[in-house]
Amino acid sequence: MSDTYNLAETPTEAAKSPSYGAHSPRITVAPNGARRQKPDHPALPVTISEITTTARDCHLAGADTIHLHVRNPDGSHSLDTGLYREAIAEIDHLAPDMAIQITTESAGVFDVPDQLACLTDLAPAAASISVREIMRAPELAQRIYATAHDAGTEVQHILYDTDDLATLRRLIDDRIVPQDMRDVILVLGRYTPPRPARATELAPFVTALAGDFPCWTACAFGPNEHAAMLETARLGGNIRVGFENNLCRPDGTLAHNNAENIARIASALRPTARKATP
Repeated sequence: MSDTYNLAETPTEAAKSPSYGAHSPRITVAPNGARRQKPDHPALPVTISEITTTARDCHLAGADTIHLHVRNPDGSHSLDTGLYREAIAEIDHLAPDMAIQITTESAGVFDVPDQLACLTDLAPAAASISVREIMRAPELAQRIYATAHDAGTEVQHILYDTDDLATLRRLIDDRIVPQDMRDVILVLGRYTPPRPARATELAPFVTALAGDFPCWTACAFGPNEHAAMLETARLGGNIRVGFENNLCRPDGTLAHNNAENIARIASALRPTARKATP
């Protein structure tokens, strides 16, 4: 049974939102993350089948990219390259135009050699890498980024605060990170300890980028995700939305699924966006 989300209510999200001019942000869905489980939300995708079907539905709703986490059979976080290959192949089949970015997140489970092994074995098209996590083993940092660069992996640096940004600048200056590897994601709020994001956090973070990282994205923990993403688009960034960061609608009630929240933000930012039909 299909659900159609008609989110352009009166007044429309687009009408209430500021003008974004010629900027049309890329929309990434982060459907599950490393930590949440079915008790948190019954529509949280955990199995390969659930994750890949969610990818298709979110692509139909307006997502350009999936930020891909895979899970072990018990639901725990995994960097298993076999699971990644299975998920990537199925997403390529169900949503062939959807870009795929894997995570290398440790989530308190994996160390830096594990993250390096994942990148080396998989050679993904795109991967997110936490500067903070890699600096747990600074002696491996150059190998991490060189491995990604040599494989043609598009790296997105995860920045939790301006200290992480300062570390990234130093790594670029020291030629540990290639000069052209400047795609970043700004994380607003926290999962643990819980701290909901506020849209007002964004502007100082963007100012700190100082124009040196023109390709930037933001994500936001908690029910203020939608407002933070509207502000991200207004400031010229790309957006990431999904159950990894937030399970709720802007009014605080639980969203039906990931595709609903993707459709909502796509409707606000792209008035002619496709509606979700999961």
